[in-house]
Amino acid sequence: MSFDPASRTSIKGRIVVAMSGGVDSSVAAALMAEEGYDVVGITLQLYDHGAAVGRKGACCAGQDIHDARRVAETVGIPHYVLDYEERFKKAVIDDFADSYLAGETPIPCVRCNERVKFKDLLETAKDLGAEALVTGHYVQRVEGPNKVEMHRAVDPDRDQSYFLFSTTQDQLDFLRFPLGGRPKSETRALAERLNLPVAAKPDSQDICFVPTGSYASIVSKLRPGAIDTGEIVHMDGRVLGTHDGIINFTVGQRRGLKLGGAETAGEPLYVVKLDPVSKRVIVGPKSALATPAVRVRTLNWLGDAPLTEDPMPVLVKVRSTMEPVPATIRKIAQSDTPETMISFVEPLMGVSPGQAAVVYGREGDGSRVLGGGWIAGPAGTAPV
Repeated sequence: MSFDPASRTSIKGRIVVAMSGGVDSSVAAALMAEEGYDVVGITLQLYDHGAAVGRKGACCAGQDIHDARRVAETVGIPHYVLDYEERFKKAVIDDFADSYLAGETPIPCVRCNERVKFKDLLETAKDLGAEALVTGHYVQRVEGPNKVEMHRAVDPDRDQSYFLFSTTQDQLDFLRFPLGGRPKSETRALAERLNLPVAAKPDSQDICFVPTGSYASIVSKLRPGAIDTGEIVHMDGRVLGTHDGIINFTVGQRRGLKLGGAETAGEPLYVVKLDPVSKRVIVGPKSALATPAVRVRTLNWLGDAPLTEDPMPVLVKVRSTMEPVPATIRKIAQSDTPETMISFVEPLMGVSPGQAAVVYGREGDGSRVLGGGWIAGPAGTAPV
């Protein structure tokens, strides 16, 4: 059965749906309209492929904007496009480039949610008189006994809670995620049932402003000094070779070091640290990647009770693709250090500064998101 806009009567309040032009946000918009809400669709024009990757072409999101508009027409809702290119560049793309230059592993999707979608767009939704901002993210919003809670999606393969850890409580109160309780297969089936023109559209796999998948090419274009050469140095001080820019390396990397005979039998070498000041890539054995604890900065906390200096048992993810592992979290005692300490029950391998440490509760099924922050470095190192 296809969607018939003429058969719909808005009997509920107004909501704004963030429409990216993909199947998920399109289904979210259609579901809200089908439930009788006064839906307004908004698409953000965030970047220009021509500017981002240095090639000629139409607007980056030209096809996506066109798809979102077609969906809105099918559903029978108004649709608007807002030009957020300048604020997206400053808040997300420039931060992405600077983080790489600092030897970190940035996650621009978190910054986009934090600084653009759940900040500027959320305020726009309120200005339009909406009672909620709806997105197609796979995460659950649960009315808990004390306050609204964020939980992992029921589909573990689609869960996006890792990328939403910086969502504040006030934002969570205003947000809605209608797909979090559904598997992706059901979303696809709904798109077909509603006869949405994007029902068969593939999911986006890359960071939106890195369509080629080459992070280094984007960073080197934005920051020409990013490809400065330097030394590849063993932890024991031996200079083993040279490199063509630290942005081409990440902590934990083994392939692509191109050290020839420097890797002796029985000792594969891994990137264990990036030093942006000396432009050095430090390598060592796999055992050097083991990290028992990390310092976390700018923690966003969604738990019921504030953190103290006493360790609290939790589950933690430091990469979006891993399963949460047992750990403890506590405030660092020094009053002049606005950081938090996370200690892992078993040391983790290849933890990199700039990654997010996302914290989940151990109670129940362990799905509740308690918050998270940015990894500043291993415990015991100087704050950055």
